[in-house]
Amino acid sequence: MPSAELTPPEAARWAARAGLPLPDDRHLVVAATADHIHSVVAALRELNFGDTPPAGAFRAEKEKHDAAV
Repeated sequence: MPSAELTPPEAARWAARAGLPLPDDRHLVVAATADHIHSVVAALRELNFGDTPPAGAFRAEKEKHDAAV
């Protein structure tokens, strides 16, 4: 689902709404960073994790190997 890129004025408005007012020289950088994060999350949403167990099911145990000498 394509969406429009976040504009610098929108980034400033959303930041101010969240209580994080931005200096004018940061609007463009914040908008570009937000767009990049959105594109990464969009790619992750397209992955099919249907057969993947939740991370809580993973048990990190050291493997034991019989050393044949």
